Amino acid sequence: MEQRIDRIKKQLQSQSYKLTPQREATVRVLLEHEDDHLSAEDVYMLVKEKYPEIGLATVYRTLELLTELKVVDKINFGDGVSRYDLRQEGAAHFHHHLVCLECGAVDEIQEDLLGDVEDEVEKRWNFQIKDHRLTFHGICHRCHSEDPSS
Repeated sequence: MEQRIDRIKKQLQSQSYKLTPQREATVRVLLEHEDDHLSAEDVYMLVKEKYPEIGLATVYRTLELLTELKVVDKINFGDGVSRYDLRQEGAAHFHHHLVCLECGAVDEIQEDLLGDVEDEVEKRWNFQIKDHRLTFHGICHRCHSEDPSS
């Protein structure tokens, strides 16, 4: 974890920002809960456990800065709540998600499944793609296997 924090610190410094204690606390929470797709409020509650003096506005500003610097991705699964996902180091694209409509579980697909689609879009519409996001909504394998009618 310390190596990842150090790399994030360098990433901030390259853009003339400092990794303040409040920002570091936010990054640590995101790293500790990397698979959880936390909302800003979730991050705030977890940071507040360790740093009771931190304010919600500080966490929001930190998350927005980290999003702007592409340290995290801001995502929405259609429930009206913005969630924050640490970018995978060295990943060319944002990863994809499977959102269960029954239990709300969110699973990740790390492979880039859209290479051919990107090529086609760039050729047909002369559109330079910088990134893409793909979210599938359906019934996860856990809920599907519990359903006696399936």
